[in-house]
Amino acid sequence: MSSKKKNKNHGIPRIGDKAPDFTAITTDGEITFSDWQGDSWVVLFSHPADFTPVCTTELCEFAKKSDEFAKRNTKLIGLSIDSIHSHLAWRENIKEKLGIELPYPLIADLDTRVAQKYGMIHPNESSTVTVRAVFLIDPSRTIQALIYYPLSNGRNIDEVLRLVDSLQTSAAHGVATPVNWCPGESVVVPPPKTTEAVKERAGKDYKHVDFYLAFKELEDQAT
Repeated sequence: MSSKKKNKNHGIPRIGDKAPDFTAITTDGEITFSDWQGDSWVVLFSHPADFTPVCTTELCEFAKKSDEFAKRNTKLIGLSIDSIHSHLAWRENIKEKLGIELPYPLIADLDTRVAQKYGMIHPNESSTVTVRAVFLIDPSRTIQALIYYPLSNGRNIDEVLRLVDSLQTSAAHGVATPVNWCPGESVVVPPPKTTEAVKERAGKDYKHVDFYLAFKELEDQAT
């Protein structure tokens, strides 16, 4: 009975799923996630535990880049299965020791209710802390991307920011982005699905590699 409770997990929400809603206590007070999100994009990320070294470096880097996320209409929110008192003490410790204030809320999830909804606890890695999960959620509350890291390895926050740019560009222009794409670079035109579309595509001002692979420039990409 206890082992069932310990390992109960709602599974990992997939790309295209609606982000599970929840009400929780955070360092900014109680929130209902859908209300807090509003019409913004969201980066929801979990960290294994407060007062741990790798997590501290990650939270600081998210803080340093918070203005860049805000420029992209993207809110940041963190989570671990620690108490609100631990979160508040850790925030003050980071401010005192590193001179960095965290401008985004941290969710206190002692009962693991939110972590379970998002599949953030992987028992074969640890049954007592969350792994390093990242969910990118669009304004319609649809999950557009998710990334998971183990406990031992910190995330690349620049890559999370790049992925926000990529997702927003695809959503705005109906295009794809190639490997290592960054704003200002050529994007990929979706491949044709009919013989007529193949003919139409040939007359477009694209950089044609073959009938299935073509690139174009965007004039109004975010920078």
